[in-house]
Amino acid sequence: MARVPWILHAFSTRACGDLRSPDTPRPAGTASVRPSVLRKNRQRFLLQLGARKFDLVAVRQIHSSTVVQVIRNGTRLEYRPAGYPIAGGVSGVYADALVTDEPEVLLSVSAADCLPVLIADLRGLVVAAVHSGWRGALKRTAEKTVGDMRRIFGSKPRDLIAVLGPSIRSCCYEVGQEVADAFCGEFVRGEEFFCKSRASAEPTAPAQPGFLSRMPPGHDRLPRLGFCLDLVRAVRDQLESAGVPDRRIHVMDFCTSCRNDMFFSYRREGAAAGRAMAVIGIRS
Repeated sequence: MARVPWILHAFSTRACGDLRSPDTPRPAGTASVRPSVLRKNRQRFLLQLGARKFDLVAVRQIHSSTVVQVIRNGTRLEYRPAGYPIAGGVSGVYADALVTDEPEVLLSVSAADCLPVLIADLRGLVVAAVHSGWRGALKRTAEKTVGDMRRIFGSKPRDLIAVLGPSIRSCCYEVGQEVADAFCGEFVRGEEFFCKSRASAEPTAPAQPGFLSRMPPGHDRLPRLGFCLDLVRAVRDQLESAGVPDRRIHVMDFCTSCRNDMFFSYRREGAAAGRAMAVIGIRS
């Protein structure tokens, strides 16, 4: 995308600061970052990008497959789920993917291990930003976004280019049996999205009698995690299934958990983790 002059895009790092929304409440018991600091972080990030004239667009992410079209109506921005008009403005919009063909509108998604995906139609001048954790991947959010770009704007998948940003990778993304079962039931090649974790290869400690267990009464021992999800492979499979050419799908080779010095990681830091931001927009 860096070679396409009309596209403005970026993935932030820890050096950019916490870029979560100033309106996002922090979980109880965690250190709170003042809203004024979060606003300054965002302003500085946009200044570094040369995006001062852009309108930054962000929605409330809920690990869904909802795609929202952003349009400009005079001086106001309107949100239309899957291209259909709705009443209301920016506040209260819940979605995990954004699409637009409006210039100087900067679509954004935030993440702290989840996979940010930026997509552009090189012929139709349309861009999209997708937030995909394992729930979003299971709901085919990236694939649905390509379909909505085709339906709303007439984009042809062969003209699309996609960049998969930093996220937690299979080396660190241990999940339970129920997640593996869900993917294998949803995708023909679902088994290919997983590898055995190092923990599953370790000998399991012998079970203790109930009266020796340290767990509270009525609670069994926690199940061992045995699978590692390759989130990039799962999302890449969706993009290819939607018709995006393999040669036009680019992956940034960073694991947010391994490189916690460079990126925020919920798996590493828990609820105290900040949020990185991925953005894409059309230059005027």
